[in-house]
Amino acid sequence: MPVLRTERLLLRDWRDSDLAPWAAMNADPEVREHFPDIQTPERSAASVAAFQDDLDRRGWGWWAVEVADTGEFIGFAGLDPVDEDMSFTGVEAGWRLTRTAWGHGYATESALAVLEFGFDTLDLPEILAITTAANVRSQAVMRRIGMTHTPSDDFDDLTVPEGPLRRNVVYRVARGHGTAASSR
Repeated sequence: MPVLRTERLLLRDWRDSDLAPWAAMNADPEVREHFPDIQTPERSAASVAAFQDDLDRRGWGWWAVEVADTGEFIGFAGLDPVDEDMSFTGVEAGWRLTRTAWGHGYATESALAVLEFGFDTLDLPEILAITTAANVRSQAVMRRIGMTHTPSDDFDDLTVPEGPLRRNVVYRVARGHGTAASSR
């Protein structure tokens, strides 16, 4: 499986040692602020198994993210096809980091690596990202990596109760636009 390397990070296959910090991260209400609920350890373990299965099967997906110098697991980043029930198609970039990793530029750095892989290796014409309308931190990362908001694709997630988590926004970047990673 490919390992994506940046100046400070490794995006790699999942390890058994990632399970405990991943479960702790998914049980953190601040990390899960823009999701309908926190995850149980069982749901976190099932997600890791599914992520690794996708990486094994197709060679890309949601990678574990680790700080290269220390080996510390800090979250995940990657690419995944948009769910079939969406009103649009494409490949979505995403990231989620532990609170201790916030504010260090790791989300932007890992997202740029993901875009580079998507454009250079997968030859994607475009990559998109989705988050809740209230998630201004993720939207700031999307803008930093060269994505622009596509209001016509914004949608209400009807699986989420009425409230601030229902409205979702969509950002996109095409190959050759935005950041250096998308212009190769």
